Amino acid sequence: QEQLKESGGGLVQAGGSLRLSCRASGVTFGAYAMAWFRQGPEKEREFVAGISRWIGDTTSYRESVKGRFTISRDNAKNTVYLQMNNLKPEDTAVYFCAATLDWGPKRESSRFWNTWGQGTQVTVSS
Repeated sequence: QEQLKESGGGLVQAGGSLRLSCRASGVTFGAYAMAWFRQGPEKEREFVAGISRWIGDTTSYRESVKGRFTISRDNAKNTVYLQMNNLKPEDTAVYFCAATLDWGPKRESSRFWNTWGQGTQVTVSS
């Protein structure tokens, strides 16, 4: 059974950093493209960052996090990471990791991804 489990969320002051982790089980991890989404209060779930399958040589980010967030993967540990620096109050959200066997132009849509974790809360205070 495919499972994703996020960790690393918490409360941080603006300008601070957090690293989120998402560990996968029940899958051939390297075969999956991975992504992070977030959902703030009364907002729709939005794409944050994605990384391609296997060696992860292709990444993509939403515009507002470019230069601050970095997605990476460690296939030996079945884990994808999201390093978040210079956090802002508007980054406050529940962060979800997601997986799919494809890597395509519609990856910024939540419907493109078919396996999801439970989410981890990130709160940035001003």
